[in-house]
Amino acid sequence: MTSTPAAAFAGPELVCPAGSLPALKAAVDNGANCVYLGLRDATNARNFAGLNFDEGAIANGIQYAHQRGCKVFMALNTYPQPSNPGLWRAAMDKAVDLGVDAVILADPGLMQYAVARHPGLRLHLSVQGSATNYDAINFYREQFGVVRAILPRVLSLVQVQQLIDKVSVEIEVFGFGSLCVMVEGRCALSSYVTGDSPNTQGVCSPPRAVRWQQTSQGLESRLNGVLIDRYADGEKAGYPTLCKGRFNVGSDESYYAVEEPTSLNTLELLPQLLKIGVKGIKIEGRQRSPAYVAQVTRVWREAIDHCCVNPHRYTAKRGWMARLDQVAEGQQHTLGAYHRPWK
Repeated sequence: MTSTPAAAFAGPELVCPAGSLPALKAAVDNGANCVYLGLRDATNARNFAGLNFDEGAIANGIQYAHQRGCKVFMALNTYPQPSNPGLWRAAMDKAVDLGVDAVILADPGLMQYAVARHPGLRLHLSVQGSATNYDAINFYREQFGVVRAILPRVLSLVQVQQLIDKVSVEIEVFGFGSLCVMVEGRCALSSYVTGDSPNTQGVCSPPRAVRWQQTSQGLESRLNGVLIDRYADGEKAGYPTLCKGRFNVGSDESYYAVEEPTSLNTLELLPQLLKIGVKGIKIEGRQRSPAYVAQVTRVWREAIDHCCVNPHRYTAKRGWMARLDQVAEGQQHTLGAYHRPWK
């Protein structure tokens, strides 16, 4: 059940992932103001087999969402390649024909195509565009009419506020989900190991390169033959990505040298996010299940509604945090770059 009808909501939009039609419906039914989705090809940054939408499913999903006052955004957030730029242009045309409310873009050339062919289309700057300062964001606004920017997960809360004060576009931030410590849109780790870049092929750690093998030392996960991690019996195994692997550093000590498997969770920062004028709070997880989408959306809907009623008395309830930790990576959470106590 939706605690607040999306169409009547006056606070920041809750933007939720839809990796499938059941996930889209789970988001809508549990209070999302917007859902974001992608096609079954390299035009989006979650190009996994069995994920995303064909044309029929998108049409069904848009109808379902719009009938319930929920917006639909399409992610076309990878970078067109010289060998086949038409794939991205055709996806843009299809998004318009299907009636999406906005497209999420990273490539300036594709933005120019949108401006020329579909001048009324609402453009959002993807996190893959890696715009972390007001000059960059204002450039996209002036050149292409971008109306919203999704910030990378590398800025502190103070930096987000400073940016909002100097831009004329809406700002959307990540609220919950996988934490990326890289410069999003420019990470070369996956392409270094597999030859496929998530910024062009839409896949970080493509499934074709992933291998699992039970050995005498434990369950090993490999990416294109490179040992990413080794798990003891009974230890929960995560999907192998180079940034979240455990490596021998220095002597024989093995640990997460780049990034630990943990989820970003900014639920306790909601009053500050509302105060500084964040327009959208994004939930990561198009690769996750409809059950994940339902649970996370339900918690965030309830929390945002409570915060909007009385932000001065808001606290993140233990029950909310516990329910989010159940679906978090490593069943633990962090504020990531938003909280820097040494500054």
